[in-house]
Amino acid sequence: MSAPGENQSNQSALSFARAALDAGHEIYRLFFYEQGVGTGTNLAVVPQDEYDLRAAWQELIQQHDLDAVVCVASALKRGLLNEEEAERYERPAANLAKGFTISGLGQWVDACIHSDRLVSF
Repeated sequence: MSAPGENQSNQSALSFARAALDAGHEIYRLFFYEQGVGTGTNLAVVPQDEYDLRAAWQELIQQHDLDAVVCVASALKRGLLNEEEAERYERPAANLAKGFTISGLGQWVDACIHSDRLVSF
């Protein structure tokens, strides 16, 4: 997923993931990269009259125990940090939302190896 949270592609990816799981398919890993890593921030405040896409992803991740990985290079460039990265780069706080982890492209490659399909939004 490379689309930012407010982008239709991000919403389409969520709908696709829900439909795939509802149809009995398995999702080995969700990999958020480029602007899509913004989905994993816990600092964004969504207005009450707008759909909270991050919360929807978190719900799906929790319900289905999905592995949701945020690309480390994309995350760092955009100021998205977990506790470990915040400490490493001497930043005052982490802002990675619950349910997401930060890792590298090796996780994406691993997912490609273990999956029969790759779907990108």
